[in-house]
Amino acid sequence: QVQLIESGGGLVQAGGSLRLTCAASGRTFSNYGMGWFRQAPGKEREFVAGINSIKWAWNGGTTHYTDSVKGRFTISRDDAKNTMYLQMNSLKPEDTAVYYCAARASSFISYDYWGQGTQVTVSS
Repeated sequence: QVQLIESGGGLVQAGGSLRLTCAASGRTFSNYGMGWFRQAPGKEREFVAGINSIKWAWNGGTTHYTDSVKGRFTISRDDAKNTMYLQMNSLKPEDTAVYYCAARASSFISYDYWGQGTQVTVSS
């Protein structure tokens, strides 16, 4: 079992920045691939960014982003601190959503551990 807790959300003006943090506990954090998802009001939850475990034989340590955040968001992890981050720059009103962190044991399965979410609101 992996427990995930997000923090760092808030209200920011368009063009501003926020850094989200996901703190993990339970199993060995470094074994897991991690991801950020978001869900805006009235919309389905969508993938934002992911970072693989450096221990994975296939694409270990690689990152990937949805097109709408490329060049603005950066995902990273500190395995020594059991923590993942999402640095969000040049925020836009359309980035407003509840942001969730998630974990999975392999790139061949879906994310099966989720946090409770943190609200990000970008004002125009």
